[in-house]
Amino acid sequence: METRKKLPIGIEYFKDFKRDDFYYVDKTGFIRDLLNSRGSINLFTRPRRFGKSLNMDMLKSFFEIGTDPAYFEGLEISKEIEICEQYMGRYPVISISLKDVEGMTFQTAYDMLGSVISEEARHFEGLLESNRLTLTDKKRLNCLMEEEFEKASNLHRSLRILTELLFKHYGVPVIVLIDEYDVPLDKAYQDGFYPEMVRLIRSMFSQVFKTNPYIYFAVITGCLRIAKESIFTGLNNFKVRTISDIRFAEYFGFTSNEVMALLHYYNLDEKYEIMKKWYDGYRFGQTDVYCPWDVLNQCDKFLEAEDAPMEAHWENSSSNAIVQDILATATETTKSQIESLISGDAIEKVLIPELTYTDLDSDDLETRQTYLWSVLFATGYLTDIAKPINSVHKLVIPNQEVQGIYEKKIKSWFKVAVTNDISRWKLFCESIKTKYDQTCNEAMKQIEDNGYVEALKQNGMQTIHKYAIACYKKTCKISYRSE
Repeated sequence: METRKKLPIGIEYFKDFKRDDFYYVDKTGFIRDLLNSRGSINLFTRPRRFGKSLNMDMLKSFFEIGTDPAYFEGLEISKEIEICEQYMGRYPVISISLKDVEGMTFQTAYDMLGSVISEEARHFEGLLESNRLTLTDKKRLNCLMEEEFEKASNLHRSLRILTELLFKHYGVPVIVLIDEYDVPLDKAYQDGFYPEMVRLIRSMFSQVFKTNPYIYFAVITGCLRIAKESIFTGLNNFKVRTISDIRFAEYFGFTSNEVMALLHYYNLDEKYEIMKKWYDGYRFGQTDVYCPWDVLNQCDKFLEAEDAPMEAHWENSSSNAIVQDILATATETTKSQIESLISGDAIEKVLIPELTYTDLDSDDLETRQTYLWSVLFATGYLTDIAKPINSVHKLVIPNQEVQGIYEKKIKSWFKVAVTNDISRWKLFCESIKTKYDQTCNEAMKQIEDNGYVEALKQNGMQTIHKYAIACYKKTCKISYRSE
């Protein structure tokens, strides 16, 4: 019996696919397209669980000095002979993720960011033996490795310092990769120290990205595109690739062909239609994509039991506190529009391409509501069904999984509305309980008043049965008449 590759659920390190025999959906064409159209600083925004972190580690594995070319054998990028010869294994790479930078206070988050920088610096401990670095250089590296950030400027300048030391040692400019850049900002907003975190991230990015001769290029990922004036002030040749852009669309998420190939590999071809219904529906640029996290987890469920129920894996993988907060404070008009979305309708909205968290606190209702729709779109709770015209997007709920998230929210709104006025609810129940006969009579009269019987007779119906139903909790009374 043929041994199949393992499903790569939660695998974030590219090298693990070849080493541990995991199934890999080939996204290495991303490397070629990035090199052919990159800027100095490249920002990619996508919803969570669409492969951002894995793509970043793929870039690291390709470019970093000393990489093993065997990791890319048989993959799309291996066909690009000139690119592989010129770029593979040729550059020092700094790669950090900010997904865990959070805390109840700014100092705690500051310290966590310092730990992330220090951990990356320790990967270059060998530079302490370099004859190209001075004693002062090595002292600076030691400070980064030991988390000695007594002076605020040390952390602000930490990435800049590291690029300089790597350039001195290797004589080659550095590639910088920063994953989930906006998570610290999201957490800071939730915990009340957003301005302090903005200043810290802005200063760090300015130091490392602005007029830095030691950098070759940088790639940054996140869910939201934070306004340039907030974080990316003064950066030249700054390219942003959002979910509305055509280029690079197929490299984040699974395409239909990729899903069909995966299902076929695991003998699950008959599951395609139900997978499409639940997890397809996202549109990046002009490409329809599935959420990879959903597809992989549900495939695993089907391999365990062929009749496994469909599950909302994306919803349960992590929280989007900002989305929850936005929906919790939605206006009645917004709630009505969400109900329309649940019914399968599309809504048209002008969206903001660049966001700031302070817009959430705006006194202007229109600004807050525009922010709401923009965040729901950027984080994957809504998607386009047509090309935007004059910044007006035609939005729908992507699929059945996300539909379930909205339905739960509507139910919670209804529950709140009921419990907020218990006296009226009790009065309503008592009225129904004590007036069964009256209610049935009113329902029967409605049949007569609306001409339902006459319309049926005109269509040739000779015997007509009329039912009037009054409900109370789990019981009901039915009144019957015939003609």
